[in-house]
Formats: sequence, C-alpha cells, structure tokens
Amino acid sequence: MQLKMLNDQELITLYLSGNQMAFETLLSRHKDKIYTSIYLFVKDTELAEDIFQEVFIKIIDTLRKERYNNEGKFVQWALRIAYNLCVDHFRKSKKMSIVPSTDTFDIFNVLECKDDHMENSIIKSQIHGKLRDLVDRLPDEQREVVILRHYADLSFKEISQITRVSINTSLGRMRYALINLRKMIDQEELVM
Repeated sequence: MQLKMLNDQELITLYLSGNQMAFETLLSRHKDKIYTSIYLFVKDTELAEDIFQEVFIKIIDTLRKERYNNEGKFVQWALRIAYNLCVDHFRKSKKMSIVPSTDTFDIFNVLECKDDHMENSIIKSQIHGKLRDLVDRLPDEQREVVILRHYADLSFKEISQITRVSINTSLGRMRYALINLRKMIDQEELVM
C-alpha cells in the first residue's frame, strides 16, 4: 500500500491501528507548513523546534485518546494547536518577539519557487527580505493575520476560529496590515 496516496484521515486510521509509518507520512506531509507558521510567530529556531515537537506530542496524545474529531481538516487543526502553543508561550514570556530572520532559516527557502534566472532569483530574494522586515514591524494582531493567511494559507474563516475573533475582525486586521505595509513602502521609498 502506497501511504503517500492516502488522505490524512486514512493515515490517522492506520496510525491508530498500529502503523507508525502512517504517522510519519502524515508528519512529513505537513511539517514544513506547521514549522514555518510557528517560526514566523516566534522568530527563534530552537524555540520553534521545541513548540513544533510539543504540537506533535499533543496531536499524538489526542489521537491516541480518540479525541480527534475528523472534519477532514487535519492541517488546520494542527495549525490551531501550533498557534495556541505560540500564544501560550508569549503569555508566559509577556512579549511578542520581533527578531529578523536568521541565516539558518528563511521562510522563502520553504516555499516552492520555479527555476528562475540568477538575476531574477537575487531580486526576488531581496524583495522577500524587505517584505519580511516590513511584516515583522506590523502590530502583533496584523502580523498574525498576514502570517496565517499568506504563509499558512488559511482562509479568513479558519483564521477567525484559530484566533477566536470574528471574520470581520480578521478581515479588518488584514486590511489595516495592507494599509500599513503600503505606508511603510511609501515612507521608505522601497521598490517592490
């Protein structure tokens, strides 16, 4: 049986019946998206790895206790767990970290990119770096919505469920984030 061909729920069912490879397949399928969303919140590689491990410990625990309710949205559920653990971390530390990307991790290395000419690749990298810096300077609630929408690829409905605010609040935060990004681009006379 080709595990990669199975959907998330089929993998979960196999895992619960004792097939460890099914969980490894599930993990490898979603690890980049989950890790990236954690990293974008905490901006620290070691902390992101710790929270990532906590996420999968919680997932395994919930699955084993048969408390996972299958709605066909495993990745959204996992991202909600990741988000909640990040929020818990910040509540404990009483601050939101805004640290620039490190040399060891860059969000744009995770995202797929077609082969470009070297010049286009360099230009794209510079633009991504500038944009990443601008996103880091947004207010926490706005940065959070941008990360969940554009990097975790969640809908506004999913964002509102994860952040426990209304869809209109999520949309408003995104609107203000875009307005603020445009202002920063204009103020710094950046060419995107």
